[in-house]
Amino acid sequence: MLTFRFAERKDCGLILDFIRRLAEYEKISDQLVATEELLEHWIFDLRKAEVIFPCIDGKEVGFALFFHNFSTLLGRAGIYLEDLFILPEYRGRGCGRAMMKKLAQIAAERGCGRLEWWCLDWNKPSIDFYLSLGAEPMSDWTTYRIAGDTLTELAKE
Repeated sequence: MLTFRFAERKDCGLILDFIRRLAEYEKISDQLVATEELLEHWIFDLRKAEVIFPCIDGKEVGFALFFHNFSTLLGRAGIYLEDLFILPEYRGRGCGRAMMKKLAQIAAERGCGRLEWWCLDWNKPSIDFYLSLGAEPMSDWTTYRIAGDTLTELAKE
């Protein structure tokens, strides 16, 4: 039976393990600098993100990390899904669809105007999955990022 639970402070190691597995899948492990301490501080002390686990028979089989963003056009918050990961051996069993449904329920319960996320262009299995949910790619927008030394230098100007 599939259930869901929100992460607790004691789950930082589990959250980091899922993040590592996702980074391996996405071929970006070299970019991972998160630690249990950083996750505890930002998720539980500062409350900047939330994590929910899908569980089968009490075992966490994946995770979703999300936070609120804001749409000025809608005049309300939305949910931004930063990461969604299901263990490979549990894929194809409806866990991902159930997780997205749960996130949609949370967004609706909170009065949010939308649920959105990014997906790597090469990740065809995920793209196909998202399209099957009725998600629409935002092809008219380009994502920009300032990070690392560039962010530090800009902040010093």
